[in-house]
Amino acid sequence: MVMTSAPGLTPGSEGIPADHSDGRRRRGQDNRAKIVRAMMEIVHSGEVAPSAEQVASRAEVGLRTVFRHFQDMDSLYREISAVIAKEVRGDFLGPLAAQDWQGRVLEMAGRRIRAYEKMAPFKRAGDAFRHRSKFLGTDYNSLVVELRERLEAELPAPVRRDRDTLEALDLALSFETWSRLRREQGLTPKRTQAVVEAVVRRLLA
Repeated sequence: MVMTSAPGLTPGSEGIPADHSDGRRRRGQDNRAKIVRAMMEIVHSGEVAPSAEQVASRAEVGLRTVFRHFQDMDSLYREISAVIAKEVRGDFLGPLAAQDWQGRVLEMAGRRIRAYEKMAPFKRAGDAFRHRSKFLGTDYNSLVVELRERLEAELPAPVRRDRDTLEALDLALSFETWSRLRREQGLTPKRTQAVVEAVVRRLLA
């Protein structure tokens, strides 16, 4: 006689109804999403190093639930870094519409300014946590290399060979330049973009 599962049960479920198991899985997925969203909201509000307790409170879950989904705070930073990277990837690496290389570099400048505005709170949080996180340090370094390669790909060979111009362009388009203009010099996003684009135009002239 062939044994079959009882109605509503799945083989190997040890008597746990399928709908109960699915519901538990969905609650787990919902809790994970709530934790990530809570972390991003706290960081976006200006808190550069939120604690697990703060995240749990904001997500309205228990502290044990946070660490059930994330082994430590570094793994949670890894998760939000992936979310932010997905959001800004189009700005950083999406196709450029300008027909000439100078126009594409200027378009690149505007896109990077928009991306830096989005990622700034999370970059500052990453900087605050980086001394305890091997991942966050290598993650940002990889982004810097990728953006440098994207810039070089748009430049004609004579400009790439002009090391002074190449290094100056890389600096002008960097997060650090954006941060200096926005934070230390207090410029608005619009003024910051205008200044960066003016520098780029002079370097390309």
